[in-house]
Amino acid sequence: MKYTVCLFIALWLLPHGSHAQPPVFTAKQQDSISQHYVEAAARYHYLAPEWGRCLDSGLALLPRNAQLWQLKAMPLFKQRKYEAGMAYLDKAVAYDPSEYLDYRAFIKCIFQKSYVSAIADFREAKRISGHYGVMDHPYDFYLGLCYLQLNQYDSARTYFRQCVERWEQSGTEAPLHSLYPFYLGIVDFEQGKYAEALDRFTYSLLLYGQFSDAGYYKAQCLMRLQRDAEAREVMQKAYDDFKQGYTFTEDNKMYEPYPYQVSVWMYPARFKK
Repeated sequence: MKYTVCLFIALWLLPHGSHAQPPVFTAKQQDSISQHYVEAAARYHYLAPEWGRCLDSGLALLPRNAQLWQLKAMPLFKQRKYEAGMAYLDKAVAYDPSEYLDYRAFIKCIFQKSYVSAIADFREAKRISGHYGVMDHPYDFYLGLCYLQLNQYDSARTYFRQCVERWEQSGTEAPLHSLYPFYLGIVDFEQGKYAEALDRFTYSLLLYGQFSDAGYYKAQCLMRLQRDAEAREVMQKAYDDFKQGYTFTEDNKMYEPYPYQVSVWMYPARFKK
């Protein structure tokens, strides 16, 4: 295949006149060319200039290849260059919406924090993509996050509950993800339902015993319920777990904080001694 791709490229580089158009390739040829340039880019770190140059070379031959546009966008989001990255990702969505619309919705929710636009993309992705979720979670989870960040708590609760209900109906032996009761607890917490929130955070900690973020908000609930001694004990354990690196397990947390993810400055000073 390598030699076939090189032949395509060599033929394309021959003089074509002043009004040359990109060549027309068969679907099989397009797959071979795309794979060649994706593999070439993968030899470099995605922040290296060679990464982009390889993808640009592929796009010169396949300007409508959605995968190449998405890979060109990805490093920019991780550098927090959201608008620059979105210009490329929009092209990926335009050329293959069923494959990349939900990814754009994820980027808008977690990276760009454009929640209203993310909601629109997730709703359309539900309609056209045939996928259940993106980045290890159902679409409903991200819809819940969007509504949570828009302070529309009842809508957020509805979507987080749907995540739990889908898990209950699935019959899977895999445990419920700890983030689902955690965010249900956040909704209750924001609405002043501290006893209900306490139960949610306790359940989240049963699923992930060192989840420092759940411990932090559990302690906050205990304080508001005037259970101060318990609150101090829970907060201290939460901070100890936090120092050891136990927090959200999402892969992208290293690039962007998730909603209500706890930072070190949020812990009371007396627990940091």
